[in-house]
Amino acid sequence: MLCRTAGYIYWLSRYIERAENVARFVDVNQTLTLGAQGALSPQWAPLVYTTGDEEIFAELYCDGKCEPEHFSEENVLRFLTFDERNPNSILSCLSMARQNARGVRDNLPALTWEEINKFYLMVREAADRPHTLRQPYDFLDEVKRRSHLIGGVTHSTMSRNEGWHFYRIGRMLERADKTSRMLDVKYYVLLPDPSDVGTPLDVVQWSALLESTSALQMYRKRYGRIRPRKVARFLILDREFPRSMGYALLRAEQSMHAITGSPQGVYRNSAEQLLGRLTAELSYTSVDDVIENGMHQFIDGFQNRLNEIGVAVESNFFHVQQERG
Repeated sequence: MLCRTAGYIYWLSRYIERAENVARFVDVNQTLTLGAQGALSPQWAPLVYTTGDEEIFAELYCDGKCEPEHFSEENVLRFLTFDERNPNSILSCLSMARQNARGVRDNLPALTWEEINKFYLMVREAADRPHTLRQPYDFLDEVKRRSHLIGGVTHSTMSRNEGWHFYRIGRMLERADKTSRMLDVKYYVLLPDPSDVGTPLDVVQWSALLESTSALQMYRKRYGRIRPRKVARFLILDREFPRSMGYALLRAEQSMHAITGSPQGVYRNSAEQLLGRLTAELSYTSVDDVIENGMHQFIDGFQNRLNEIGVAVESNFFHVQQERG
């Protein structure tokens, strides 16, 4: 497969997954405050911080120096959903996914291209409706639904060739990163005081986080009652739940080996080495290790490692510079 083609497929899958997860971020913020009974008001600044886009936000909305009033609901929602100056907004992600998909239409199932095109047009039309930002949740649900639809169509109709494996690597790396960021929203930013750990407010927020990651039903089947350590274990380490960080890394590693042809435990390039090392380390990590060393510190280190893997994938497989976020 041409490097250029592989890069387009990899990035279109990352952009679609990113758009879905931006919708989930906003949903997390809404649902985490439900049931707080006034103890916790909606906070919008953490959404910008956890997406890592605070510099762009400051440049666009604060003249370089942000005050609390700049992080209004309207500003943050617009920034994350429809602001084309933000390369990680939902609209920007879908625009880039569509451009990349157009460049490799012959390598994608026709249904995948059609659904990506429809997805972009839906978001474009929603951006032109003034009431979308006042009541965004139907729109955000539709973003998640269409992302799932593209994933299902592609899974059902795409040959398991190199293109498929690059598609899966992109989507899984993006998912691992964004699941970790959603955990960060809950554990590091939104809990008002360490003394709240274990309180009913804490339990409500963990439940909301599971709901926002579409994990609540599977969690309850596995563990029953909401326990913070078990929720963290489920979303970080579980090897069977598709949205956990551990599952995503395992699947990305499988696809990496399928592309290179090297057996498990052997690596032929730096991307394979870094991904295999992180996957193995996570497999031998316990939730007690994570909590004792600090959840935020663990997540921060995990995201840095994912960034290194992303850079290595670029340098090892794509010689043509791709447009990316």
